[in-house]
Amino acid sequence: MKFIHHSSFTILALCVWLLAGCVSPEPAPEKYRLAFGDNGKFKVAQFTDLHLKHGDPTATRTLETVKTVLAAEKPDVAVLTGDIVWNVPDRDPWTDLTSVFEEAKTPFAVAFGNHDGEENTKITRSEIMDILSLSPYFLGEKGPEDIQGTGNYVVPVYGRDNKPAALLYCFDSNSYSTNPRLAGYEPIHFDQITWYRQQSEKLTAANSGKPLPALAFFHIPLQEYGRVAERLFPVAVRRGSPGPSYNTGLFGSFLEMEDVMGVFVGHIHQSDYIGIEKYIALGYGRVTGWGAGANLERGARIIELYENEFVFDSWIRTAKGVEQFFNYPTGITSADEETMMYLPAKNVNPEKQGVAYTYYEGRFGSVSNIDPAKKVSEGVMKNISILDAPAEDCFAYEFRTLIRIPERGVYNFYTISDDDSQIYINDQLVVNKPGSSITRVENKVALEAGFHELKVLFYEDFWGQFLEVGYASRKIRDQKLPDEILFLMNP
Repeated sequence: MKFIHHSSFTILALCVWLLAGCVSPEPAPEKYRLAFGDNGKFKVAQFTDLHLKHGDPTATRTLETVKTVLAAEKPDVAVLTGDIVWNVPDRDPWTDLTSVFEEAKTPFAVAFGNHDGEENTKITRSEIMDILSLSPYFLGEKGPEDIQGTGNYVVPVYGRDNKPAALLYCFDSNSYSTNPRLAGYEPIHFDQITWYRQQSEKLTAANSGKPLPALAFFHIPLQEYGRVAERLFPVAVRRGSPGPSYNTGLFGSFLEMEDVMGVFVGHIHQSDYIGIEKYIALGYGRVTGWGAGANLERGARIIELYENEFVFDSWIRTAKGVEQFFNYPTGITSADEETMMYLPAKNVNPEKQGVAYTYYEGRFGSVSNIDPAKKVSEGVMKNISILDAPAEDCFAYEFRTLIRIPERGVYNFYTISDDDSQIYINDQLVVNKPGSSITRVENKVALEAGFHELKVLFYEDFWGQFLEVGYASRKIRDQKLPDEILFLMNP
């Protein structure tokens, strides 16, 4: 962990420590400067829905859970995503919590939930920020005064070149709607979204026009979480709320700005799933508070970033251990690795690298209607490519090769094409991309180590042509299939 001195740390805070007799013999740095480690990794621990009450036995147990996670994972930063102190008219729970991070020497940030700063707590969000700001380990800010909410801010994570390499956005997702026509939870407001877009544009421009990999943290889930739940769960066990009663477009801004790769929330105590919606991971943290209703083992979500890469790993950490591994952007999970049927490798020992192809011409309508009688030529090339196709429209290819899989695991194959394309592995259809729009379609397959038969079909109808075939795994970054893993089948 690296840090930088900030003269803005107030004399008032130091006086409070002196009067309280709490000056440490080894004082902590005044404000932390987050940075990737020498291994190029950076770890975040997300705690959510602590529901602390001073003097409540569950509060002691909750703080012990936080300590256990910090000791086991040693995160570079902790982010608390709301509903931290609940229904208690005093400030003690906030100082109790702050002391945990100070003892662990772990910097922390806070995004408020709907219960934080409620009227019956007799303390406002702004006053909470004042309390937290007394700690040198607190990274948060009140944020701009001219937009909705308290605690809209961005924390940079520096690379080994001392330049920002990743960003952590915190939003105040507000509380309850004051508009009687729009009952329910309040959304993140338009002015907050404008603030985010301005920050993103500025930071992207400073990075030579390239968006920085970013995560976003807040409390109440977006409506887009409902679409992830629809894919992951049958109706009978679907968990969670789609969020506020109306959509202000924050998710669309994340897509347009192209920096946020993962969004992490709380609020729904029984939800801890994560999935990908339109190339953005939408995840819940694991409920941390023993005073919050849920039948889950309490803990935290861990997110591990890789320097200058749009890649992260995530898992759940509890006192009992680690569970629910997830990789972005592949979407590969530990559940996939444990439950999918693995396709066996072929008993072959190929000698030459390359891809065999057959080229066709004709108006087939779709990749499924390729007519073998319309074969024009066949041969061998280094990789799967349509660049040498003699015709501009109405042609098709069948590519055949052996792909060398380095180790047993789940692999995510993709095709980007205009028009149709399909990927078969060991005669099993893995990816099917129909239609004329140039889009990416992907799917996961479990493979034993060794050689597997790979067949790719492609059909070009009219108006432009494109084909790319690639893969990824837990250890292989998303990429076009490299030449060196493709081999010709022995005659």
